[in-house]
Amino acid sequence: VQLQASGGGLVQAGGSLRLSCAASGRTFSTLAMGWFRQAPGKEREFVTGISWSGGTTYYADSVKGRFTIFRDGYKNTMYLQMNSLKPEDTAVYYCAVVLGKVLPPQDEDEYDYWGQGTQVTVSS
Repeated sequence: VQLQASGGGLVQAGGSLRLSCAASGRTFSTLAMGWFRQAPGKEREFVTGISWSGGTTYYADSVKGRFTIFRDGYKNTMYLQMNSLKPEDTAVYYCAVVLGKVLPPQDEDEYDYWGQGTQVTVSS
């Protein structure tokens, strides 16, 4: 599976960004997927995940109500809509897929393939 993440950038606090993760190499509809992020000096953390069907989503408490994960099967692409961004959201964001699971784990060690990461910087 190949993953290509894009959409990061510099935005002011309160602004919005939409990240994309294009997948290839495997049937998209069979993949549970997730977004993680890693801020400078911190460990990578779970942000959100979506089931293979798109019917189940999970969010970290820090992003609930501000971020939305969704997927487009026709485009083989997963998205992360980020609204009301805060400086503490600044990080490199990674998309990932897990094989053989319906629901997305929150443990990064369970994921099988990762995208290259895209930088999100939120200025105060």
